[in-house]
Amino acid sequence: MAQILSPELLLAALMLASTYALVALGLNLIYGAMRLLNVAHGDLMVLGGYMAWSGFTLLGLSPLLGLFGAMLLAAGLGVACYTLFFKRLVRNTAIAARLEANSLLIFFGVSIILQNLMSLVFTADARSYSYLDTLVQWGSVSIALNRLVILGISAGATLAVLCFLRFSVFGIAIRALIQQRDAASLVGIAADRINIVVFCLGFALAGLAGALISMTESVTPFGGFPFTIAAFVVVILGGLGSLGGAVAGSLLLAFVEVYGVTLTSAAYRSILVYGLFILILFVRPQGLFGRKAH
Repeated sequence: MAQILSPELLLAALMLASTYALVALGLNLIYGAMRLLNVAHGDLMVLGGYMAWSGFTLLGLSPLLGLFGAMLLAAGLGVACYTLFFKRLVRNTAIAARLEANSLLIFFGVSIILQNLMSLVFTADARSYSYLDTLVQWGSVSIALNRLVILGISAGATLAVLCFLRFSVFGIAIRALIQQRDAASLVGIAADRINIVVFCLGFALAGLAGALISMTESVTPFGGFPFTIAAFVVVILGGLGSLGGAVAGSLLLAFVEVYGVTLTSAAYRSILVYGLFILILFVRPQGLFGRKAH
C-alpha cells in the first residue's frame, strides 16, 4: 500500500499521461479535421528522437534546443505529405466514403518509407544519450531531472495547444471543421489552409513527443509501432475527434498502466492496456467523450 501511495509513482503516471496526451492530440487533430488515420504517427516520433540524438551527439546541442529542430522537420514533412498525397484526396467528394481506408494505406506506405530511410541513415542500432539524468531530491521523493522536464514540457505543450484551439480564431476554425466540415465550408472557412495547419501541428506534436522521450529511452528505426498503438488506444478511449477526450484518455490509460503494473507485474501490461480498451469499447463504443452516431 505504501508503494501505491508513493509520490514517485504518481509522478511517473503523470509523466506518462502528459506524453500520451501530446501524442494523441496530434493524431486526433488530423483524424478529427480530415478523417485520416495516421498509422505513421509513431515513426514521426522516432524521427523526432533521432533529431534530438543527432543534435546532442554530433553537434553538442542541448536536446531542449533539438526539440525545435524535431518539430520543424516534422512540420515540414507534414506539409509535404499533405501536398503530395492528401490534398486532392480530401477535396474529392466522390471517394469520401473510402477516405479513412485510403488514408490508412497511404500512411502505411509513409511509415515503411520512414522506417527504411531512418535505418539507412542511422543504421538499425539503438541510439541513446544521457541528459539531465541526475536525481532531484524533494523531501523523501527522488526523481530524475529529465523526467520532470518531460512532464513540464509535455503538460505545457498540451495546455498551449488546447488554449490555441479554444481561444484563437484559427483554433476555433479548426474546431468548427472537426465538428461539422460541410457547415464550416459554407460559412467561409478555408478548409485547405486549415488542413495544412492541422497537418503541421499534428506532425510537429509527434516530433516533439519523440524528442522528449529520447531523453529517457533509446531510439530505433522500427520502434515507432508501440507508440502508434498507444496513441490509437488513447484516442479511441477518449473518443475519435474529441480533443479533450484525448487528454482524459491519456490520464486513464497512464494511471491504469502504471498502477496496474505496480500491483501485478510488467508481464501484465498489455493485458491491462488492451483489457481497458476492450472494456470501454463494450460499455461506450464511441469513447468516453465521443458523440454517438445519428
